[in-house]
Amino acid sequence: MKRIFNKIGSCAVIATLLLGSCETVELDITENPNQLSLDQSSPDLLLNSIQVDFATFVELMGQNGGDLVRIGYLNGRNYQNIANLSPANLNLEWNIAYQGDNGESLPSGLEVNGILADIRALAPAAVENQLFRHTAISQFIEAYTIVTLVDFFGDVPYSEAIQASAETPILNPNVDPGASIYDAALALLDTAIANFQSDVVAEPQNDFYYGGNWDNWVKACNTLKMKIYLQRRLVDSGAVASFNAIVAGGDFIDDTSEDLQFQWGTNSILPDARHPRYADNYTPSGGADYLPNWLMNLMNNADDPRIRYYFFRQVNAVPGEEIPPNEETIACSLEPVPQHYTDGGFTFCTLPNGYWGRDHGQNAGIPPDGFLRAIYGVYPSGGIFDDSRFEGLAVGDGGGGAGVTPILLASSVDFMQAEIAMLADPASGEPFILAGLAKSVAKVQSFGSLDASADLSFAPTAGQVTNHSNDVSAAFTGADDNGKWDILAEQFLVSLFGNGIDGYNFYRRTGFPTTFQPNLEPQPGAYIRSLNYPADFVNNNSSVDPKPNQEVQVFWDTNPSSPTFPIAN
Repeated sequence: MKRIFNKIGSCAVIATLLLGSCETVELDITENPNQLSLDQSSPDLLLNSIQVDFATFVELMGQNGGDLVRIGYLNGRNYQNIANLSPANLNLEWNIAYQGDNGESLPSGLEVNGILADIRALAPAAVENQLFRHTAISQFIEAYTIVTLVDFFGDVPYSEAIQASAETPILNPNVDPGASIYDAALALLDTAIANFQSDVVAEPQNDFYYGGNWDNWVKACNTLKMKIYLQRRLVDSGAVASFNAIVAGGDFIDDTSEDLQFQWGTNSILPDARHPRYADNYTPSGGADYLPNWLMNLMNNADDPRIRYYFFRQVNAVPGEEIPPNEETIACSLEPVPQHYTDGGFTFCTLPNGYWGRDHGQNAGIPPDGFLRAIYGVYPSGGIFDDSRFEGLAVGDGGGGAGVTPILLASSVDFMQAEIAMLADPASGEPFILAGLAKSVAKVQSFGSLDASADLSFAPTAGQVTNHSNDVSAAFTGADDNGKWDILAEQFLVSLFGNGIDGYNFYRRTGFPTTFQPNLEPQPGAYIRSLNYPADFVNNNSSVDPKPNQEVQVFWDTNPSSPTFPIAN
């Protein structure tokens, strides 16, 4: 499920709820607070809008990516016919990235100007008034946004898109090659770094990501450049050297205090500032989303110290596991195990210890299990820490939704360095994997305090954390080269819970892990190598034709086509 949440366009709303104070900007809330008027908005209001829309965009794209790499639940047994990834259901992501559409095709009357449209509107005033840091934040966000669009859709409009200053804007923009958009993003980031380091007439009134720490923004720019080089290493012979040059310079995100993330609040109405996954699942009717059996099984079997933070179990047993099957609440508990699951030794339908989720591709109807299924926990959604209380959720439980949307994390940088190291020698990735694991675990554990009702005596001890790390190390040492890549992939994916963008890229780039639970359908069709263009784009743009299918590979994905590529369908 994709949750649509109100775009927040004012300092008075966002900063008060999320950051604590803001006294100089007012919003006439007799007007529609969900829609900024571009000709009347101040640079600060536009920058607020850009920052919040960016968090929305990352949430939505992160869910799409996560569903495809089993750190989210994919509802659909045919890859070419996944409801959430249909052209009509991708309009929201597209409109938030580009220009919005005055709510005509957005659910619940949501209205957005769009990230790139707001950035173009901000530019003249920012240049005229030497608001270099306003510009720099928008340039970073633009770079991340356009790269992500390429990663998921392939060639997309850019050079002809959002011609805000043109007397005659291009209404049917052509797509640009993905490779050229990547080059444009790198140029944007170089300019952003210079702008972050410039003297300014006025600072942004709100920096929702780093609170005005411009050194951290520079690190984020360099880290995004590292990500870009890593993603295009299959088509860029100089990418590894460029990546390593940034590492040698040392000016990148390497401590969790520097993580780039968006902080949500606890306010539930006017506006709903809670983490979207919390707001979707902590409802009077219980949880709305299913959690992925592959991920819960992997973490449960490994005694992963993050599992009580990621997932909250409402019950202590799943029908068909420790208790009798129940056709009403979990029909598959009475069904035979599919042969391809039996052949591969994959878990099917139910997990022990109350981890009630769904298999990859399971598309059965929704039974009355809103107060039975496992739901999002305290990380990253600001929910409940699982202290084995085994009770149904209530609205407002746990951290009340004060979670985060992770975007660029120090732990991810360690896993990125592991990948680079392992290209030359798979064994050399171990110290980076263990470093990334340690940072991820420590970050996740820090979220336990969000749940004031939690019994943190159930939190993993230092010894249990060490034992888990030692187990990963021993498994890595004992594995062959492919097994080592599997371990890197698994640990990276676990750390990415909450944002699957980099996981989807990693999987297409490397073909690992090979341990994925396959789709429940024995013949689900070719794996999705890029998403279909959204319906609004192809229906309203005479310059573009629909994609032939979702097997089209983005420019940096030069691996063999599916199913030759080792994709676990």
